[in-house]
Amino acid sequence: MRRHLSLLLPIALAAFAAMPPAAAATPDNTAPDAALLAAYHWQLAQATDHGGQRIDALFVRPDKPLQLDFTDGRLSVRNACNGMGGGYRIANDQLMVGPMMHTMMACREPALNQLDGLIGQRLASHPAIAVTKHGDTPQLQLRTASGDTLEFTGVPTPETRYGGPGVTEFLEVGAQNVPCQQSQPCLNVREVYYDANGLKTGTPGEWHALPAIEGYTHQEGVRNVVRVKRYDTGSSSPSSAAYVLDMVVETSIPKP
Repeated sequence: MRRHLSLLLPIALAAFAAMPPAAAATPDNTAPDAALLAAYHWQLAQATDHGGQRIDALFVRPDKPLQLDFTDGRLSVRNACNGMGGGYRIANDQLMVGPMMHTMMACREPALNQLDGLIGQRLASHPAIAVTKHGDTPQLQLRTASGDTLEFTGVPTPETRYGGPGVTEFLEVGAQNVPCQQSQPCLNVREVYYDANGLKTGTPGEWHALPAIEGYTHQEGVRNVVRVKRYDTGSSSPSSAAYVLDMVVETSIPKP
């Protein structure tokens, strides 16, 4: 019996050594399809060169990181000096960006003025693209042929957060706030209307208090007309809609 055990023991140990280790929690690598890319705002979190050194020149606006948005076959770059955008497609796990159009504004800070070219060059180099999901937070990685690695964190778009497309509206925001919930200041707004040619038309709606417009910071004494997206939150409370700033259309300072 001892002889049989001595023969079996090395076989058992060898079999145990050949067993694969217990599966560790690994990120969920997801193919970067158009729907996934469009569901998030992709904000630059890390950028390193081929030597692992941080590319500081891409982080000249700490409060407003570079942001990529993928919508309807177009890639837009936000928070550089100028707005930039162009068509894109993904082929063989590479991001193929076409010629990018951009506004022609000059920025006072030299570092910010150079930011357009720095991000534009990297996007034009057909970088490898991959999306990794860590729980509910996706990460988008771009890797250039020269070895630069850019990591973007996905922030859900309003359409993703609220479960559907919003309705475009134009709101006039009065120069002065008004009291509303628990005597807290609210925006004083009314709906205004524009025709297909961008000219105001019709009669504005009634003034009413609005707690907030996401992405909009009001400056007391300044009147604005803003284009917003209105989303149904599904709430039964009076604030059953959420308003998200799309753009500021008009700004003025009323005379006293």
